Amino acid sequence: MLGKIFFLAWVGLLGYANAQQASQPQVKVNMLNVCSPSADDQREISSALSRVPKQPLFAPDFEVDRGRTSMQENPNFLQSGQSAHVSSGDDTANWVRIRREFSVQALFSTVQYSFSTDPKNMVETLVFRVRDPKDLMQVSIEDSASAVTTPAAMLTTNTPATRIKLERFGKSSVVLARCYATDTGPAPDQSAYEPVFQSASTIVANYRGLLGARRMVPEELARLGAGARRKPKPLGKKSAAGKTSSGDK
Repeated sequence: MLGKIFFLAWVGLLGYANAQQASQPQVKVNMLNVCSPSADDQREISSALSRVPKQPLFAPDFEVDRGRTSMQENPNFLQSGQSAHVSSGDDTANWVRIRREFSVQALFSTVQYSFSTDPKNMVETLVFRVRDPKDLMQVSIEDSASAVTTPAAMLTTNTPATRIKLERFGKSSVVLARCYATDTGPAPDQSAYEPVFQSASTIVANYRGLLGARRMVPEELARLGAGARRKPKPLGKKSAAGKTSSGDK
């Protein structure tokens, strides 16, 4: 009798556990192939880039921000792409952000340009937000370079785009990123996507000029005490006796 009671209790617990598992919602994970998107995704990216105005009409409203952020609390618009080297949590990033509004007739409502620099990376991000999102919500383009030169020098160079992302309403994002060789394998063949990368690079170069980024970013970074190479400490002057003098004793 006691064994029968234990058996019935075990069956009841098993049924309860199964019911609990059935009541939990299933989590669906979409894996993005950013190195080799499908032909449909490639056409969608090309179509979105072609709709970015080359000679836009801006509204009078605009915004310019600057700031310094610890790398542990990096805002979304400063996140570096796949090709950038990640700085340590003790580093800080100096950044400048420029936002302009398009006229009401444009497909996009705003364009936001962001430039960030830290001890290892310089990252540009250009984001176009759709005015009336039905399928497409926003388009973002990113490029990056190693911080071995000044921001002013980078801004005079047409740095190739490294990442293009479409955020869609109610759908997963579409992403194309430059992929490189890793310890587990060689770099994938992305020659078929070069026209898309070239189109994105041209857009960034065009909007650097339209938004005045080449002039404004170095000026704003200078106000933060950043943006130029650190000058070497001057050598002490030689005295008449040929000895080197210095302010330090």
